[in-house]
Amino acid sequence: MAKTRFVLSFTVAILISSSALVLRAQTKLANTPSSQPDAVKAAAPPSTSSDEFVIGPGDVLAINVWKETDISKVLPVRSDGRISLPLIGELQSSGLTPRQLEAEITKRLKDYVADPSVTVVVQEIRSQKINVLGMVARPGSFPITSSLTVLDAIALAGGFRDFAKQKSIYVLHQNADGTQSRITFNYKEVIKGVNVAQNVKLQPRDTVVVP
Repeated sequence: MAKTRFVLSFTVAILISSSALVLRAQTKLANTPSSQPDAVKAAAPPSTSSDEFVIGPGDVLAINVWKETDISKVLPVRSDGRISLPLIGELQSSGLTPRQLEAEITKRLKDYVADPSVTVVVQEIRSQKINVLGMVARPGSFPITSSLTVLDAIALAGGFRDFAKQKSIYVLHQNADGTQSRITFNYKEVIKGVNVAQNVKLQPRDTVVVP
């Protein structure tokens, strides 16, 4: 009988001790700042709002007016920066973001369509261009349709001509304040995997010069 009481007392003591440990662990966890928000913040993709892109001449726009197939069109922005739509006629689009153009079309359609719902999507980007000049096979302007590097630009221009100074290439970059910066590019180094950081991503209006 005494042995039974000892076993029961020992079991109760173990249970009490385990409960206390669990309670302390839960309290510590509750008081510890969670790292989940930081992890979620780090994993979140960068914003790609349609308000960031500015429409320019040559861009192809897909304009959809809900339930109005006669007005919905896919059309390029003309060289004067304007487009033409049924009912509302000529409309300036160059210099506007897709969201701003949606608002302008919606405003003009209210005289003809009840509660118009307008969506503008830039189907092809042709207004944002880079230039490649000098000793390349096909010098000229090229649209930025994806992420372009200096090497990509040289390939688009058909590669080098004879006697091109492949170690003395440079990029002229237009800064936001209107000034111009110069970035050197040594083709021989880059293709050997040396100083590859100079193979920069090109921005609209950059000019690659191959002496």
